[in-house]
Amino acid sequence: MMNGSDKKQNETIESIKAYFKGVKAEWGRISWPERRQIVAETLSVIVIVFVFTVAIYCMDLIFKGLLSLVNKI
Repeated sequence: MMNGSDKKQNETIESIKAYFKGVKAEWGRISWPERRQIVAETLSVIVIVFVFTVAIYCMDLIFKGLLSLVNKI
């Protein structure tokens, strides 16, 4: 005879199994992008990050120069 703890544990195990069965069913429905699209989007992200990094670095240099001028006054 199962006590309450065993019953709850079995329900938890069954719900986990049901979850992974659902994941497996959905996995087949995923439409993966083509390799060319992934490469193009990755490169665009890298370029955008680089451009923003350079822009922020230039602003940092400008503000640092302006602050050094203010400190001399």
